[in-house]
Amino acid sequence: MNYEASVRYLLSLGRELAAPTQAAAAKFDLENITILSDRLGRPDRAYPSAHIAGTNGKGSTAALLESILRQAGFRTGLNTSPHLEKINERIRINGEEISDRAFAETFSRIHALIEELLAAGKLRVHPTYFECVTAMAFEYFARERVEFAVFEVGLGGRLDATNILSPLVTIITRIDFDHENFLGHSLQEIAGEKAGILKPGVPLVLAEQRPEARDVILARAKILDCPVIEPVKIFRVNQESIQAGSVHARVVEMHSGKIFELAPSLPGRFQLENALSAVAAAHLLQNRSFQIPDDAIVQGVANTVWPGRLEKLQSAPDVYLDGAHNPSAARELALFLEQNFSGRKIWLIYAALRDKAVDEVAGLLFPHATEVIFTAPRTSRAVSAAQLAEIGGHHAARFSVVPDAERAFEQALVQAAPEDGIFITGSLYLVGQLRHYWKHRAQVATR
Repeated sequence: MNYEASVRYLLSLGRELAAPTQAAAAKFDLENITILSDRLGRPDRAYPSAHIAGTNGKGSTAALLESILRQAGFRTGLNTSPHLEKINERIRINGEEISDRAFAETFSRIHALIEELLAAGKLRVHPTYFECVTAMAFEYFARERVEFAVFEVGLGGRLDATNILSPLVTIITRIDFDHENFLGHSLQEIAGEKAGILKPGVPLVLAEQRPEARDVILARAKILDCPVIEPVKIFRVNQESIQAGSVHARVVEMHSGKIFELAPSLPGRFQLENALSAVAAAHLLQNRSFQIPDDAIVQGVANTVWPGRLEKLQSAPDVYLDGAHNPSAARELALFLEQNFSGRKIWLIYAALRDKAVDEVAGLLFPHATEVIFTAPRTSRAVSAAQLAEIGGHHAARFSVVPDAERAFEQALVQAAPEDGIFITGSLYLVGQLRHYWKHRAQVATR
């Protein structure tokens, strides 16, 4: 198959979470991915790896750790989800997306093996969209001889297709409520699903957690004899400042007395927590004889790129993309607004999917906005702009309803003064759609 046919076929299998009702009907276990990986010769074991779960920050932490390893000279693989604009974003080597040609070649090999396994009765059902893309990442990284791969969990952890990995280190970032239809309606249940990535004896880097989540994870780690490293206990932040929206911190590793000047390029104070998780993982690998110089850690953190998360598109007015789609992410965005936009007018372009806590997110974000513009991305999972206004409009000082996302963006650009801020948020689908539109718009403007 060529690239276009490969993508069409994958989409015909359905997205990861087409609708909340799939929670009861979808087949979530590790059988398909195990059978497929076995047939491929277990490519996931051809290179050392790190495995990262969590509610928020897992993608940023994966990008930070990969950047550190690449800065240290390793040929790296990075597998993340979801993508913003193009499916190729999910599979990267040394920071570069898989090419269309390599994507098609890799999918064609895996598709042929799936057909073979189905015909032989070894697969009971066709692997899902996410299982196929995960198998592609395993295989592509092995064929391209990566020296270390970083994998982000897609959903949960215990039954996620990435969970057949045998990593050298696991990381669990901050846990909060999200995807409750799939993962449970209490933090304890959600933490139990995330803790499913733990492997016997494999060290765990555990970000700061609420007590009820931390207790569940530590209990699981004890059963599996996993050493637990908590960055909040091994690092001390001596000095901290916010510069142009990004945190700069002098961090002391308490055991050795080493000092690190960390300045993540990613905006938001919360990125320091993600950076410390990545640094702790890098230190574990140093202790396993991986050659990772301390200056590579500092430079890797400084050079990390992770689109769509407080990503600044322009100044005057400032335009940011941020996929704050759950309450935890909304709280971080609200803090960013308080710290960096106090006294300034804020235009919030907001959309959400049907399985999200719209009223709670609205209560956190909308009081900071001069005006909320309700809109919707092009996906069947989106809540209509009008319905969003009914659900969350009472939290806004002023709001308008513009169903077409591109028109909503243009309206905000016309209304905002140079000193104002425009934030596109609430849904990664919206972020990806308008990110693509912005690049196309900029290209047209320069012709």
